Amino acid sequence: MTTIVRQSRIRNLVLISLLAGCQHSAATLALAAPVPLPSYNIDPAQSSVSGLSSGGFMAVQLHVAYSATFKAGAGVVAGGPFYCAQGSVVTATGPCMAATSVSKPATASLITSTNSLASQGAIDPTSNLSGSRVYLYSGTIDSTVKQLVMNEANSYYQNYGANIFYKNNLASEHAMVTDYFGSACSTKASPYINNCNFDLAGEILQWIYGALNPKNSATLGGSFVEFNQAEFIASPATHGMAASGWAYVPASCGAGQQCKVHVALHGCQQDTTKVQDKYYRNTGYNRWADSNNIVILYPQTAPSSSGNPNGCWDWWGYDDANYAKKSGRQMVAIKAMVDRVTGGFVALPAPSGLQVTGVSNSSITLSWNGVTGAAGYDVYRGGAKVNAALVGGTAYTDSGLVAGTSYSYTVKAVTSSGGASAASAAVSGTTSGSPPPLSSPTGLGVGATTASTVTLAWSAASGASGYHVYRNGGKITASPVGATGYVDSGLAASTSYSYTVTSYAGGNESAPSAAVTATTLSGFTCSATLASNYAHVAAGRAVASGGYALAKGSNQNMGLYNIFYSTTLAQTSAGYYVIGACP
Repeated sequence: MTTIVRQSRIRNLVLISLLAGCQHSAATLALAAPVPLPSYNIDPAQSSVSGLSSGGFMAVQLHVAYSATFKAGAGVVAGGPFYCAQGSVVTATGPCMAATSVSKPATASLITSTNSLASQGAIDPTSNLSGSRVYLYSGTIDSTVKQLVMNEANSYYQNYGANIFYKNNLASEHAMVTDYFGSACSTKASPYINNCNFDLAGEILQWIYGALNPKNSATLGGSFVEFNQAEFIASPATHGMAASGWAYVPASCGAGQQCKVHVALHGCQQDTTKVQDKYYRNTGYNRWADSNNIVILYPQTAPSSSGNPNGCWDWWGYDDANYAKKSGRQMVAIKAMVDRVTGGFVALPAPSGLQVTGVSNSSITLSWNGVTGAAGYDVYRGGAKVNAALVGGTAYTDSGLVAGTSYSYTVKAVTSSGGASAASAAVSGTTSGSPPPLSSPTGLGVGATTASTVTLAWSAASGASGYHVYRNGGKITASPVGATGYVDSGLAASTSYSYTVTSYAGGNESAPSAAVTATTLSGFTCSATLASNYAHVAAGRAVASGGYALAKGSNQNMGLYNIFYSTTLAQTSAGYYVIGACP
């Protein structure tokens, strides 16, 4: 009984310590019944998530477990690495919150667990995290989730090659930070939203999505939607979730324009029973959403008497042993919300009619047919985007090219929210004039050789798209090789060959490189025989001379020619023997 009471007290501590928020008066909340969550024209590839405290831990769970869904990235405020608590409330309140130099998240072990879950299919492949944009925030005076914990979150994401920005130099307590609303920056108290003159929501969204339009600091033009969370999780109150959640929908998204979606998760003691509408109205996300076609989803927890009295997200297993996996109840619910809200997505068609309309020695001009609904276009040369800013029209001149050189182009239509269509059909164009002479490859050398092969390697030549290899003056490559190495096979044993290499680009070849010579190995397989000197002579491996036995070919003296002296002879080539084993 003592253990049960102690566990209950620890659980209450973590629930009280972790924070998050909302913002609606009781009168406002009672105005209308929750509605089914609508679907909008949202590009699923533009889905992202962020959260504070328990919401920060939950955001990491969603981002890692559903990395194929939250492709745009994640923001983590006072959270920690994936699966930090490992199913233990003691670990949650200890190393994952009140960390010290000797008691902090076991990041190496968490990475091993992550890899194991991914190999089992319990979470999405970790390769999705490479390059994913992750914004981390930790206040220097956060007394609830210590900065050491967020340092480990940083190390965790670094292991997977995420593209990370880590803000850890602002003296803020445990709260969502804004530049216009909340308590003093050093305060730790409800609603756990602090005015630190820092727009954290904006910084998160801009890191995830890149350059955005300025935020709307005036009256918002969109609408708040209270939606029924029971559509996504049966008996939500039984599993730590409220009956309804909230969404902010910009007017443009409500009117059918293509948009993005960001899931913003509050922390403990920030559900609507604790802070009313403060979190979903006053954390700064909506101002940026309004001017940048971003729907903000605010899923809501609810306090319960069984393990979750302070309305935390399940990041240690109070409701579900599978809480961090794709099969976790709350995880499945939020994923289903994202699937629903992106259900109205209508992809832009690929631009048609791409053609070359003009060339010069250093430029190629393109044109294409416009796409309805496109805010602009991106132009790709050889698969790489060449325009710095979105192309507003249906023509583009690519400059700074090499004379007499061919290039391949495609174009993608882009929406105002940054969603891109499939690429157009490719078109090729060639600049006018004569191409500059290609430089010859340098550093040609011989690597490994066998009786029938020679391996060559050389240094790359500037401007070359491939290389041709010549043996004894004759070209042996039917088409240019893209690598800076080549294995010539089908050769004769014990034969010398001369090689050169040329650079190739746009139908032009350079002068040949300096020549190298390579000699194939002998085709003979060495064999060794131990026998008496008499037997060696009898078998033709040695000859008798003056009472001694001499190895055939090398004439090495093997000793007396009789049956009592034994010698090992190695045949290294036809008719040639040496004393000893094969080399």
